[in-house]
Amino acid sequence: MNIAIDEMIETIRMVQMENLDIRTVTMGISLKDCADSDFDKMNKKVFDKITTHAARLKEVAEEVSREFGIPIINKRISITPIAELLGNATVNQAVELAKTLDKAAHQLSVDFIGGYSALVHKGITKGDQTLLDALPEALTVTERVCSSISVATTRTGINMDAVRQMGNIIKEAAERTKDRNGLACAKLVVFCNPVEDNPFMAGAFHGAGEGEVVINVGVSGPGVVLNALKRYPEADLGQVSDVIKRTAFKITRAGELIGRVVAERLNVPFGIMDLSLAPTNALNDSVAEILEEIGLERVGTHGTIAALALMNDAVKKGGAMASSYVGGLSGAFIPVSEDNGMIKGIVDGALSLSKLEAMTCVCSVGLDMIAISGDASPETIAAMIADEAAIGMINKKTTAVRVIPVPGKAEGEMVEFGGLLGRAPVIGVNAFSSEKLIKRGGRIPAPLQALIN
Repeated sequence: MNIAIDEMIETIRMVQMENLDIRTVTMGISLKDCADSDFDKMNKKVFDKITTHAARLKEVAEEVSREFGIPIINKRISITPIAELLGNATVNQAVELAKTLDKAAHQLSVDFIGGYSALVHKGITKGDQTLLDALPEALTVTERVCSSISVATTRTGINMDAVRQMGNIIKEAAERTKDRNGLACAKLVVFCNPVEDNPFMAGAFHGAGEGEVVINVGVSGPGVVLNALKRYPEADLGQVSDVIKRTAFKITRAGELIGRVVAERLNVPFGIMDLSLAPTNALNDSVAEILEEIGLERVGTHGTIAALALMNDAVKKGGAMASSYVGGLSGAFIPVSEDNGMIKGIVDGALSLSKLEAMTCVCSVGLDMIAISGDASPETIAAMIADEAAIGMINKKTTAVRVIPVPGKAEGEMVEFGGLLGRAPVIGVNAFSSEKLIKRGGRIPAPLQALIN
């Protein structure tokens, strides 16, 4: 990539004044060759392979960050979905493997390791069920292990038996970590149409179609987009789109440069650039505030979905022109706890759970980092997952649910999760029951959109 001097100067300004950062450099590692009928041998192979391939990940990422002057906030690892390795393993062994992953992450000083996962959108194998049964304890006794479960795709429909289980799993994980406001649930996401090269947590895993090892990059720039829009207060919406598009191009250029240099120095292939705008709790680093700069008095009011669709489309168009390999989720995240503007929208009564759900129709990825009242039933949580999965299935897009039923907390209370996970106001859920729907089980058939051959 040829980077002009004016691009360098502009990038420095974006870093120093507008919160531009590389949110994550994620190394994907295949563990397929670690499978072994002897659990102890498999456990050791997993640890050795991860710690060998990623031995220099943190060191090289920090070296490149200092050299180019662009912060790299997180160094992460994604792995082959662990359920594929479990075979005849017991639940206790599955928990032990989670501890091994956590130990590897601590030894490597990476922030998270994703891929304690299962793909059950059409059926549940013995290894899948073992992982599901182990999930609540595994997420409780580990610190850096993240999990994702695929329960639906456009091609297969929705596995409602898996959805029902996930409602119970999320509820149990919250109860097991009630002294930490249900924090285990912040490391667990339930997917429809998951992607194989997502660098973001908690949903990252190294897919079956990926190579042996790869570097994927997620760059974040809500603050940069927000500041760009503030320079054009009178622009019409077509011009607003163009401003966002040009800004996304610059952000992506910086991110791809960093990713390629890291990959080259680690002597592994560069995979993809994820274009997603990922907010933080930092001042002016909010997706919600971008939408308000476009023209909303408060995020959640009428027009929110239109503004979000405009922004998401412009980000994709600008980013796609700046990168040879766009992948991951590539949209706009709308997590509540990690976005001060979203928090304010809920506190002010402008943003509701229903509106957040509607917003997921036009962006990635779904109901993300939302604290709900602790008395929400497992069936209600499962029904929320089913609704979100239906949106993804029908619209042929990735959707997900990462909700935290906070034990002992009621609607309107504020809970702290700490660090990047931030804080969130507790949102109430619909008081009417979905229990009969969830207990029917079975599969919701794939829609006509699946018949594309």
